[in-house]
Amino acid sequence: MKHLDEKYQDILLDILHNGVEKEDRTGTGTLSVFGKQFRHNMADGFPLLTTKKMAWKVMVTELLWFLRGDTNIKYLVDNGCNIWNKDAYNYYKKANSEFKIVDIDTWINWIKEGKSKGGDLGPVYGHQW
Repeated sequence: MKHLDEKYQDILLDILHNGVEKEDRTGTGTLSVFGKQFRHNMADGFPLLTTKKMAWKVMVTELLWFLRGDTNIKYLVDNGCNIWNKDAYNYYKKANSEFKIVDIDTWINWIKEGKSKGGDLGPVYGHQW
């Protein structure tokens, strides 16, 4: 079986050479090739790429959060994982029209300190799993 990193790089090359430009929600744009995938047998080990830097603690924290069935970011921020903060902040502002706008850092500190009931993301991965 081809090494995981080599399979990953082959897919990246295919996307670079054959990808179609698409717009995305960020306005940055992406290159896309429909249906590209590779499979990995977990008996061959954990599929962690060595060609890119991985934030191991953040990945494990987020995975544990998913497995808990959680949809609130308090567990994440308490464990130094901040990748969902902006989504939760925007979700809270949208769902609570009376919310007094404060900066995101202040709001996250309120969540850490238990001063805000906010932090929920709705039916994201933890809920769906």
